[in-house]
Amino acid sequence: MKRGERGLTLVELIVAFTILSLLTTMAVPLARYRVRIEKERELRYALKQMRDAIDAYKDAATQGKIEVKLGTDGYPESLQQLVDGVKLLQSAEGKKIKFLRRIPTDPMTNSKEWGLHSTQDDPDSQSWGGQNVFDVYTKSLEKARDGTPYSQW
Repeated sequence: MKRGERGLTLVELIVAFTILSLLTTMAVPLARYRVRIEKERELRYALKQMRDAIDAYKDAATQGKIEVKLGTDGYPESLQQLVDGVKLLQSAEGKKIKFLRRIPTDPMTNSKEWGLHSTQDDPDSQSWGGQNVFDVYTKSLEKARDGTPYSQW
């Protein structure tokens, strides 16, 4: 090379590209792992939110604060009922009590469609009888890091 010429040789480019490729192949699985952990955290939070709302609805029904429809066993008829609210029995102005601000998005399926269980359903069943909402689960068919299906969380 002449003095004053600057640049990279072919060997230097190959070495730099190889190092960059190795770093990329190590970073991609780590990034996927972090995304999966974040989705699992969001799923736990969404399930806890909805289950707490269902429990609060049941408590209000048991205490006689809201009207209980026959056949629901004091549980809400749908998740949307938790968002829309229910009229308080002892409120002359027609005040409503709401249990959820909105139905959370399922991070595993990226939809607002959740699997539902009623009190009359078989616990292992994936179908909903429609009588009430006793529990919720994700409709994802994927498995968690420990091997349990997300739908059993």
